[in-house]
Amino acid sequence: MDLECSRLLPALCAVLVDPRQPVADDTCLEKLLDWFKTVTEGESSLLLLQEHPCLVELLSHVLKLQDLSPGVLSFSLRLAGIFAAQENCFQYLQGDSSLFVASAASQLLVHILALSMRGGAEEQPCLQGDDWPTCAQKIMGHVEESLCSTATPKVTQALNVLTTTFGRCQSPWTEALWVRLSARVACLIERDPIPAAHSLVDLLLCVARSPVFGSSNGNLWEMVAQALSCLGPTHVGPLALGILKLEHCPQALRTQAFQVLLQPLACVLKATVQAPGPPGLLLRAKGTRAVAITPGLLDGMADDAMTVDALLASKSSCAGLLCRTLAHLEELQPLPQRPSPWPQVPLLGAAVTVLRLCDGSATPVSSVGGHLCRTLAGCVRVQRAALDFLGMLSQGTSPQELVMQVLAVLLECLESPGSSPTVLKKAFQATFRWLLSSPKTPSCSGLGPHIPQFLRELFLVLQKRLCSPCWEVRDSALEFLTQLSRHWGGEADFSCALLASEVPELAWQLLQDPESYVRASAVTATGQLSSRGLHAPTSPQHAVARQSLLRELLRILSTDSEGFPRRAVMQVFTEWLRDGHADVARDTEQFVATVLQLASQDLDWEVRVQGLELALVFLGQTLGPPRTHCPYAVALPEAAPARPLTEALRALCHVRLFDFAFRALFDCDRPVAQKSCDLLLFLRDKIASYNSLGEANPNTNSVEVSPWRRWAGEQTQPQEDQEPEAVLAMLRSLDLEGLQSTLAESSDHVEKSPQSLLQDMLATGGFLQGDEADCY
Repeated sequence: MDLECSRLLPALCAVLVDPRQPVADDTCLEKLLDWFKTVTEGESSLLLLQEHPCLVELLSHVLKLQDLSPGVLSFSLRLAGIFAAQENCFQYLQGDSSLFVASAASQLLVHILALSMRGGAEEQPCLQGDDWPTCAQKIMGHVEESLCSTATPKVTQALNVLTTTFGRCQSPWTEALWVRLSARVACLIERDPIPAAHSLVDLLLCVARSPVFGSSNGNLWEMVAQALSCLGPTHVGPLALGILKLEHCPQALRTQAFQVLLQPLACVLKATVQAPGPPGLLLRAKGTRAVAITPGLLDGMADDAMTVDALLASKSSCAGLLCRTLAHLEELQPLPQRPSPWPQVPLLGAAVTVLRLCDGSATPVSSVGGHLCRTLAGCVRVQRAALDFLGMLSQGTSPQELVMQVLAVLLECLESPGSSPTVLKKAFQATFRWLLSSPKTPSCSGLGPHIPQFLRELFLVLQKRLCSPCWEVRDSALEFLTQLSRHWGGEADFSCALLASEVPELAWQLLQDPESYVRASAVTATGQLSSRGLHAPTSPQHAVARQSLLRELLRILSTDSEGFPRRAVMQVFTEWLRDGHADVARDTEQFVATVLQLASQDLDWEVRVQGLELALVFLGQTLGPPRTHCPYAVALPEAAPARPLTEALRALCHVRLFDFAFRALFDCDRPVAQKSCDLLLFLRDKIASYNSLGEANPNTNSVEVSPWRRWAGEQTQPQEDQEPEAVLAMLRSLDLEGLQSTLAESSDHVEKSPQSLLQDMLATGGFLQGDEADCY
């Protein structure tokens, strides 16, 4: 610790223990803890305490104060834990008899327990608690007493201590600890109701994940199986999911956990399956045969009373249980250790049934089903969860008939006038995922055989949504259109279906939407359609506009009052330049010059950054792509440049690229300056590659570097085109690596020192005079 910090530390400790002084915010206390961690990593904690007795006084005083702020108390406990992490310092602290009482925080207790077990118990499991160190016996006695308490907070505290212990300590003695305490934990499961259920689940999963346990695992698995049978629906789901995510677990327990996880959906299917005929959900899509989805997950599963009670208790209880169940299954599906075989078809049936319950089209066959229909009608929360889950199931393997039936259900959701904006957004996302998973055939050029008819129906729905009075719906519809055209714009079936609809014309009209988010999405959508040759409106009144989307986007870039549409235009223009769009290729230099002039004057820093990205693309097209610097790459001969260096530089000067880049180095927004620095480094690298090919640079010996003030903003008059010689001279004069390093530093790097932190915290309490406080 440096001398100035040592000088300030006693005053800071006095401020922290004085309830009358204003307390520093939690961020300052967190930074202070980080500093102490750094200090103790570099020097002895014992020496630090001996040289700074104010720290020992701080820890002693906080134990006696009744009105101390929780933030300072928490800080002091964590500080004691940092010091106690070194064994010699722990012995020094242990002399205070009241420390154990004050160290109820689980992390500190675990630190102390782990340190006290070092030695014999660290190496070998010690099954006799009498042989454990006195400190460890005292802690375990406190934990055992808390586990037997009838007060739930005490039980929670004890379970949290054990969870932290087994999560952080993986020495043999932890197995002995579990053997000693497992019976008391098992007793908690037998209580009704089970206290601290959430903490109990955390503990069981933590022990199950620990690599230490061997012979004692049998006892653990029995306890987990009992918990799966006794816990209520709210807590049993996380336990079942955690068990199924384990790589090694008894198969019988995995089966039980999966049945528990599926139980709410099984109840839903049983309450709504159609009759007469075999139990199953009947899906029918236009033009396809109906397929019965038999709920195989119902086989051998009786209704669970607690699950049914939770579904019937209230709307919030029912919705919460279904949403958690769907989320758990969604998390489980992509994992390699998921149950096999995966019940893809029954789960599809369950997801669709939940959607039917929400939109009122389900057919109940029991009083439970009728109650669910009334409870879930119009429940947006459950609809969103079911659509997320349905979208995830697209990753599985499903027959073509079933895919079309799922798409039909999604189309109904998109058509429904009762679908909320958030539900429609989820439905669009799920539809896109199922289209991606549609089985392909050689004759259908990337789209399944039934998809063209579906697309025609889909675009009719999309037309309706693009005209919605709700801007969120218009925005989601445009985003969906962009996704579709980006992925399938080159497919003939897709193009025919799209151009037969009014969707392109409506997207064009939304370029003038009153909502800026919609205008931005319309820019992206029309830009993507234009890239695919699908953007032309068909009505006569758009004949002029049809000739040049480019002019319309330039108008938005130069006149739109909101930043979102202007950013979208820059992104579209960059893609157009990169992909060689026809309107750009017609006169690339004029296009780049016009766009860079507008971007360089924009007040939105993101527009200026995107302008520099466009400049970088043009630079690469003019001088060639960047060289690879991978040490393992095969060194290939340098490709001959597309044009001589002088000619290339003149083209870059003509579009005023350097004027923009050099001015951006002085931009008040750091991302702009960083992007400009990257661009100029790339330019310098390319000039070096020209030199390596033997091409002479323009002569710069007689060129004087132009004054920097023209790019620092002191001169605003239009400038003539720069000459290549002047550009190279300016580039040679710059320390770009140094500038890049400076820009990479955080804005407060100068005043981020511990001394600055201590001064600020003391200034809060009025302990500093004059300008001693930094207050960065």
